[in-house]
Amino acid sequence: MTSMSVCLTLVLPRQLRDELFDYLGEQTDLVRGFTASDAAGYGTAVRLQSLAERVKGHADQVIVWIVLPRNDAERLLDRVRASFTGTNLVYWILPVAEFGTVD
Repeated sequence: MTSMSVCLTLVLPRQLRDELFDYLGEQTDLVRGFTASDAAGYGTAVRLQSLAERVKGHADQVIVWIVLPRNDAERLLDRVRASFTGTNLVYWILPVAEFGTVD
């Protein structure tokens, strides 16, 4: 029986983009690949860290989606928590009904 697939979503300040990408690239036992995009964070819970962000009214962020088995997502999240403490990284995990590649 295989573990249920989930999508682990990570959102963090854009200035940490390269550090996160390098970090995920090192987690070869858990991460086979991921998708990323720039994002803009809005709301009272979002930290506007620079004068430019305060002027624009949103935080420059990066969002990453990783599809992997639930157990691997939990293991990866434990590692991310330890390595990115204090960075205001936001995450969530959602079930994936189906995942594949069309060749």
